[in-house]
Amino acid sequence: MPAANFIFGTVGAPTSTPPKPGGSAGAVQQMKALGLGTLELGWVQSVRVTPATCELIAATAKQHSLPLSVHAPYFINLNAKKDEWPNSRKRLMDAAHFGNLAGATDIIFHPGSYFERPQAALKLAIQRLRGCVRELRKAGNPATLRPELMGKSAMLGSLEDVLQMALQVPGVLPCLDIAHLHARGGDGSINTAAEFRVVLQHMRAVLGAAALRNMHIHISGIAYGPKGEEKHLTFAEGDLRYRDFLKVLAELGCSGRMLVESPIMETDALHLQRVWRRINRA
Repeated sequence: MPAANFIFGTVGAPTSTPPKPGGSAGAVQQMKALGLGTLELGWVQSVRVTPATCELIAATAKQHSLPLSVHAPYFINLNAKKDEWPNSRKRLMDAAHFGNLAGATDIIFHPGSYFERPQAALKLAIQRLRGCVRELRKAGNPATLRPELMGKSAMLGSLEDVLQMALQVPGVLPCLDIAHLHARGGDGSINTAAEFRVVLQHMRAVLGAAALRNMHIHISGIAYGPKGEEKHLTFAEGDLRYRDFLKVLAELGCSGRMLVESPIMETDALHLQRVWRRINRA
């Protein structure tokens, strides 16, 4: 079993990022100053960045040896109607294009909605993802597209959805949001070591052992109701048994990046990093 190793960071700039130099380059510097190891650029409303700014972000990240990913705009739907798909596609492709210029290796995005036709939605999503990856590779862009596991049962993005997208489209891997998975059923399930183990073993069975050594995980506390996710919480406020999750990751030799979406994101990211290091020393 290979040794488990995760680096920790936040989704979006740390709240403690100073106003100068500010921006994404400032967020990279602050992440390093905090002692964290990765950053997911939060381009969640739109991609409004110039090539020159991307060059600065990439140079700063390289200087500090800080791997980057991008969270693409929320308004992407792989199951959009035919006339709406071009706009969704552009948002995803812009995130991938400018993300690659900024030095990001992975592009995280919300897959969309079922519109009450889950099987047809997944089939269409896979078809459209193939086209996106084909265009990226033709342009020499090596970025990995990562559909995020979503926290509401009406959303395209169940565990099986993201695994099938990754299985059927080379260049696609899942973003495993463990808080979303815990919330999605609305019943508080997927919250024990045994359940976490089943999820990760299933991921390994579908995608192979290499997928567990190149993970991209979102994590936080989370509030949920019968229809799933309601809002992100701190670890202290939520009921996610994150310590058990970390122990199972270590047990199975998992590695990758872990990004915190808590309201006190860098505080909880540093806490999570400390817990992980204690577990790995045990």
